[in-house]
Amino acid sequence: MIAEVPVIETARLRLRGHRSADFGDCAAMWADPGVVRHIGGRPFPAEEVWAKILRYAGLWSLLGYGYWAIEEKASGRYVGDVGFADFKRDVRPSFDGAPEIGWALAPWARGVGFATEAVGAAIGWGDGYFAAARTVCMIDPENAASIRVAETCGYREFGRTLYKNQATILFQREGRVAR
Repeated sequence: MIAEVPVIETARLRLRGHRSADFGDCAAMWADPGVVRHIGGRPFPAEEVWAKILRYAGLWSLLGYGYWAIEEKASGRYVGDVGFADFKRDVRPSFDGAPEIGWALAPWARGVGFATEAVGAAIGWGDGYFAAARTVCMIDPENAASIRVAETCGYREFGRTLYKNQATILFQREGRVAR
């Protein structure tokens, strides 16, 4: 297992472990109706966001992988969250055992390629860590932006289903050996 969250840098972004100081920015992001429109459909109260940050930290110690906070390198501004988890979802077709990638960006950070850049960096790390294993993601069929990010990063649809009574598309990506 990984005791510390690895820091990943791209041309414009830094992926790092979440800090308690991220709470305000993270809470503002998850309270935004536009952010949650395709992720549960309701703003997250501050208490749930704090639990999410604690879960992010716990993933790394329990699984050896997890979520990163994304920050813009030039400004240090909080961009959003990206990472892998095993949420033990009860979904059919099952993707049990496959790391699930997810991402969310603050409203100000959308439309400039940050999601693709952050997801690509996480996948690059994952290709080495997961030893070329398959990874998956779930996306609301109406979330065209996230579907584009997933497809650009090599994910392909493998199923459509309901999750918590909401339509969802299941995507998978075969891992590659990191060079």
